[in-house]
Amino acid sequence: MVEQLPDQEIPAAGRYLEQLVERLEPFSKHLLEAPEDEEELSEEGKRLLDEGYQDLKAGRTHTLEEVKRELDL
Repeated sequence: MVEQLPDQEIPAAGRYLEQLVERLEPFSKHLLEAPEDEEELSEEGKRLLDEGYQDLKAGRTHTLEEVKRELDL
């Protein structure tokens, strides 16, 4: 995509990308500094995770747009 930009637009695109990174940095930093959860999953939690993975593999999923539409969001 960058190669398709006119040369005079490349600096503006670079500034825009820098702004995006700056906005995401605090969140990324927060995630990296978050303590690791050492609590063991309950049997119910493990079962629900397995069920979710099975749903993913079987294609029993909904897009975010579908969920928003269903919830009138």
